[in-house]
Amino acid sequence: MTEAEIAKLASWLAKAGLEGKMETLLLEGFCSRAAAAGLPLMRVILFIDTLHPIHEGRAFRWEREIPQATLTEYGRTAEGEAAERWRSNPFFRMLTEGESVMRRRIPAEGDLEFPMFAEYREASITDFLAIINRFAEDGAIGEMDCVYSAWTTDRPEGFTDEEIGALKRLAPFLGLAIKSASLARIAATLVETYLGRDAGRRVLRGRIERGVADRIKTVLWFSDLRNYTRISETAPPEEIIPLLNDYADAVVSSIHEHDGDVLKLIGDGVLAIFPAEERSRACAAALDAAGAAQEAVAALNARRFDMGLPQTEMYLGLHLGEVFYGNIGSKERLDFTVVGPAVNEVSRIAAMCRSVDQPILVSAAFAASVADNRRAFASVGRFALRGVGKPQELFTLDLLA
Repeated sequence: MTEAEIAKLASWLAKAGLEGKMETLLLEGFCSRAAAAGLPLMRVILFIDTLHPIHEGRAFRWEREIPQATLTEYGRTAEGEAAERWRSNPFFRMLTEGESVMRRRIPAEGDLEFPMFAEYREASITDFLAIINRFAEDGAIGEMDCVYSAWTTDRPEGFTDEEIGALKRLAPFLGLAIKSASLARIAATLVETYLGRDAGRRVLRGRIERGVADRIKTVLWFSDLRNYTRISETAPPEEIIPLLNDYADAVVSSIHEHDGDVLKLIGDGVLAIFPAEERSRACAAALDAAGAAQEAVAALNARRFDMGLPQTEMYLGLHLGEVFYGNIGSKERLDFTVVGPAVNEVSRIAAMCRSVDQPILVSAAFAASVADNRRAFASVGRFALRGVGKPQELFTLDLLA
């Protein structure tokens, strides 16, 4: 590659990074341009750790014969088979020995230094270059402290020294663009994980000014777990967090699958909204989510029973009301949530489930807004809810009706 070609590739990476291109498009665009400039690339793998509640990182792969780069998300590598594979990887040795560059020729026969080279030999790969571009300590996010890249060729004579030099010069530009895309993705993951999907998107669009809130009419969901206090007092402490996680998975996934947004996890409680321009559609989505959550909890209870673990059920209140939706809090600590009398009302409705021995209760406003005549509601009476000015008529429902 000429100096002009290297400069052109670096310029393209800077522009693509600033434009916010996805990691797969960055790798694909870089490799196709590098190959067109004469670099004999056959296969390139790049990976970077992330900050995610499930995945440890993301790997991106480009191959000469496949036009589009692909993405794989990988799990934790601290134990088990994944840890064994990682310890036998060239990058693990590089980290252990403090190296940033490793080049190895892949012999056509004989012993191989790393197990992964057996696959390379079968693919007729002749040369392997590994590069680690490290971040400064202040630039690391969790375990994301560097970008790993592996470059291979099947040209019989391998890479030339000039080609190795070009890749070493260009890898930091690619790493910076990948890091930029990864940070944007991490920001979206974190705000959606901790604030909720819709609230997270609003925050990323700039809705972070204190006191800025929208007045919306929405379906409110408040659920908690039956006899959770008794379970938490009698079960071993190490079982409480897994129990909460198990039931939160069942409930939250059901809400998300039906276009609801979870705003808060309050101990064993879940506060969510189902925003929709058509109230009947939002009510139907909430009821469908309630049915799905009940099925998920029942399946979870069966699994926990087989394992000898405590089980519980879900209490749920549904309400339709007007709330303020936005940033509330101090200058140092804001919360993107809903506030208003309707929020208090839905929590009180859920609490009434214990008194009337019903798993689900809905307000009169909610029941009146359900357009589906197949939904059967039955009044359970009028009740004075704590903190609510007027008695409220509550309804139960038969989800199979």
